[in-house]
Amino acid sequence: MPINIPPQLPAAELLKKEKIFVMDEERASTQDIRPLNIIILNLMPEKERTELQLLRLLGNTPLQVNVTFLNTATHESKNVSKTHLDSFYTTFEQIKHKRYDGMIITGAPIEHLAFEEVDFWEEISQIMDWTKTNVTSVLHICWGAQAALYHHYGVGKYDLPQKCSGIYTHRISDPTINLVRGFNDEFNAPHSRYTAVSMEQIQNDPRLTLLAKSEDAGIFLVISDDNKHIMITGHLEYDAGTLAEEYNRDRNKGLEIDVPKNYFPDDDPTKQPINSWRSHTHLLFSNWLNYYVYQETPYEWVYF
Repeated sequence: MPINIPPQLPAAELLKKEKIFVMDEERASTQDIRPLNIIILNLMPEKERTELQLLRLLGNTPLQVNVTFLNTATHESKNVSKTHLDSFYTTFEQIKHKRYDGMIITGAPIEHLAFEEVDFWEEISQIMDWTKTNVTSVLHICWGAQAALYHHYGVGKYDLPQKCSGIYTHRISDPTINLVRGFNDEFNAPHSRYTAVSMEQIQNDPRLTLLAKSEDAGIFLVISDDNKHIMITGHLEYDAGTLAEEYNRDRNKGLEIDVPKNYFPDDDPTKQPINSWRSHTHLLFSNWLNYYVYQETPYEWVYF
């Protein structure tokens, strides 16, 4: 899927080097097709890294995708320049009159806070309410997944005794569901979080289906009965070295942090980790775009 992004976006040149099909606006305008419009609410502090990770995944299927980046207006990002935000991001106030085929809400390193204590909680609540009528399907990642489960379904989160960090094996509950079509019965995925959500609450809610879980890491993949909301409690989008960088960052801060489980060869942080989840990551994003966005979204949105 060629992705249509601003040519000046820093991720664009890196994507081209990786042979990801990036299309400029001039070429996109000559194609007589209806592109998918995807909006990404990027709550991660290192926004440029997350942009690259997600664009890499959106650019790997057969259709054209227009990508819009959304930033919170009620929270000032400290790890990215104002110039970058002004050039490549928009705010909810500027796009709330529009409709989108799909949306991604990322994680955020704010798990230690109650949802209502987050300084942009009111804003993100408005955005999540807006998605009910203005977005065909929403993919929520890590804290974004916990926020969606809480806001839409009343499922709270709780603190873990220690950080869940590492690569864990997960088992699929129903391989016939389109989101996991083509998955192996078991697959690996990264987790990086200090909190979790109740498996019992999710299993007892008829509006939710638990699609994948880990014996060690718990819930991983949840989907709503209307296919509107998909919640991923881990970080399939992570690169091979992301957990290592987080581990070293926390160590340099003096935090007591365990070595990520099943990640470094021989559990030795001096050894280079490998990516054992890449194929399932691409498959999940491809399945989401095909079955839950492209196959379900109207060719022309009707505005009232």
